[in-house]
Amino acid sequence: MRQPQFMRSTTFRWALAVAGVLAVFVIVLFGFIYWKTDDYLIARSDIMVAKQLDYLAGLSGERQRMAIDAHLEEDSRGVQYAGLFGPGGRKLAGNLEQLPPGLRIDDSVQGVTVVRTLAAGPQTHAIRAIARRLPDGNALVIGREVDETREISHVVGQALALGLLPALCLCLLAGALLSMRAQRRVEEVNQRVRRIIAGDLRERLPYRNIDEPFSKLAVIVNGMLDEMEAMIHALAGVGNDIAHDLRTPLTRARLTLERGRTNATSLEQLQDVVDKAIANVDQSLVIITALLRLAEIENSRRSAAFGSVPLQEMLREICDIYEPIAENKNIDLRVEARDQLNVRADRDLLFEAVANLVDNAIKFTPEGGKVTIELLRGDSETIVRVADTGSGISEQERDAVLRRFYRSDKIRNTPGVGLGLSLVAAIVKLHGFRLAIHSGAGGRLEIICPDPQPV
Repeated sequence: MRQPQFMRSTTFRWALAVAGVLAVFVIVLFGFIYWKTDDYLIARSDIMVAKQLDYLAGLSGERQRMAIDAHLEEDSRGVQYAGLFGPGGRKLAGNLEQLPPGLRIDDSVQGVTVVRTLAAGPQTHAIRAIARRLPDGNALVIGREVDETREISHVVGQALALGLLPALCLCLLAGALLSMRAQRRVEEVNQRVRRIIAGDLRERLPYRNIDEPFSKLAVIVNGMLDEMEAMIHALAGVGNDIAHDLRTPLTRARLTLERGRTNATSLEQLQDVVDKAIANVDQSLVIITALLRLAEIENSRRSAAFGSVPLQEMLREICDIYEPIAENKNIDLRVEARDQLNVRADRDLLFEAVANLVDNAIKFTPEGGKVTIELLRGDSETIVRVADTGSGISEQERDAVLRRFYRSDKIRNTPGVGLGLSLVAAIVKLHGFRLAIHSGAGGRLEIICPDPQPV
């Protein structure tokens, strides 16, 4: 007969193993309790019979026999034994018919078996007994049953049956429920993964907002799926974007060359046509070079070039490079970096990212404007901020400007290929930094460098 699915699961088998270990532990525990209790009862019986012997042996004659009879009459449970025997072994008093066989008369408590005659007939009992030879030659025997340990054994057995078996069944039931619950969750995950494989990129794994490993894993996988969906959508449109952005300069180059071949009548006109064609080809090469550079950075996993980068020195160097360009547009370019702050980064890549931000700020700031490069210290982080007095980035475009080849309508006439911020975002991501884009009047972009976590 085929076992149910939940019984073949690892969860149920673990629950079964835990239940078995629990059962063994409880049995050993109850056995230890029984053994210690049995030792305690026997030791207590030995002390009692020794004290009773001392008391009765201290009496003499008729008083001794009367004390024996009184001792037995007070025994409502019928567990006490006593006997007074003459030198020849003849019974003088008590409820023992004869000296127990094997009992040594040496004042030591021993375990012996005696036969006791009751109304229902003779019965054999295991007792703890002690015997002493009295000065008059008689032998005094005092004993007590230890069959109470059998009652304790019975109680322990009942406790095991009434406590262990329900606990074992509860463990197995809990294992079955956990196994079925895990199977349902795994099956739900399988169904959603199948839908993702089938092409539904919006599907995500289920999780609950609680501290459990499965939910934590689902959140991580969902984050990975978000990244994959964004990359796939980007790849889906990047071909059209490349074709569109390359077609324009290549078409212009072709038309220029075609018209030059037909209409050029002098060497000067032909050279002018070739120059225009070369400019269009250069623009196509710029796009291709930017794409290759972006792919190189996104696919890079190297950290050998990482080191301590002095940001104040780097920002002033960038300012020196772009200062002539800013002066040509009558733009005030300045650096505000009072503190000597360092970050762990690839200096060339970080230089390229900040330079791109400065280049964009100068490009999109009107004449007479202002561009500021700031170095700030935040809460456990270092911030490089590039701010300008241009039109800025609207709230609706904050995510769009990071897409490749994105060009806002208001900057269509400005030279560029729409890859600058994509390049910056790739460099920032490679370093584990964050790129913050603030909307509103005036452009303000920040590269946020968190402090390294202590190892």
